[in-house]
Amino acid sequence: MLALFLQTLTITLPVFSMLVLGWVLKRVGWIDDGFIRVTSALVFNLTMPCLLFLGIVHADFKTSFKPGIVLYFTLATVLSFALIWRYAIWRVPHADRGVFVQGAFRGNNGVIGLALAASMYGAYGISLGSILAGLVIVCYNALSVIVLSVYTPGMKSDPRSVMLNIVRNPLIISVLVAIPFALSGWRLPAWLEQSGQSLAQMSLPLGLICIGGSLSLAALRESSATAVEASVGKMVWLPLVGTFGAWLCGFRGADLGILFLYFGAPTASVSYVMVRAAGGNYPLAAAIVVITTVAAAVTTNLGIFILQSLALI
Repeated sequence: MLALFLQTLTITLPVFSMLVLGWVLKRVGWIDDGFIRVTSALVFNLTMPCLLFLGIVHADFKTSFKPGIVLYFTLATVLSFALIWRYAIWRVPHADRGVFVQGAFRGNNGVIGLALAASMYGAYGISLGSILAGLVIVCYNALSVIVLSVYTPGMKSDPRSVMLNIVRNPLIISVLVAIPFALSGWRLPAWLEQSGQSLAQMSLPLGLICIGGSLSLAALRESSATAVEASVGKMVWLPLVGTFGAWLCGFRGADLGILFLYFGAPTASVSYVMVRAAGGNYPLAAAIVVITTVAAAVTTNLGIFILQSLALI
């Protein structure tokens, strides 16, 4: 059991150590908010699209693209969103419902989920993880805009605005452009591919450092019962129910492991950005991001350990 636990740590520690490094660098003054803002934009607009594109292009698309996993993850995401929204109507004050729902269902799969999948399953994790990341980016953005628009006056909710947010997303564009390459066997010129690889390799370390640098202990100290409730839903109930449902549907091995990592990813930091831009309760959004990111160091290791000890992954 000790050997299994240590094996679990070798998967997750490289990822969470980068988060801690980002937090330390911010505290000692080696990076600041300007660096985090500019670097986050670089990751979102350039390096992460390169990683997703090359991850799909280099994969055996027939092996990595599994309609069953894609369908299950999509349905589970939409259903969890609906159930969390219903719960919020019952438990959460009207003004905070949009922030609560987004924080409780929207995982940071573009960086943390994908980084863990790559650490655990290598090229297959990047390939399947890239496909799922492209999928959830569409789902998360559309569903988040819908729920925030209902409770946050500053959010545009018309269909045109929602569609523009989707079609202009660099991560979605990179996935859509990569699919024809993967299906046809086309390859980029060697010099261009090497440049793309260099950019792609920067993506996960920079993204994780920025997330770590964005963590605020003040937000954690000031967190309310609502933030804790949303965080428990995101880090305990969603991965528990989502992974159990995947097991009932017959998923095993790497597929089940990647689904768990994606269900159990902490709340995406972009949720805070969206709430603040829309004039919502951004301290609540910040608290949810901090709590779930800190909790992920425990829940992810525990979940992988349990699944491995049961020989399910």
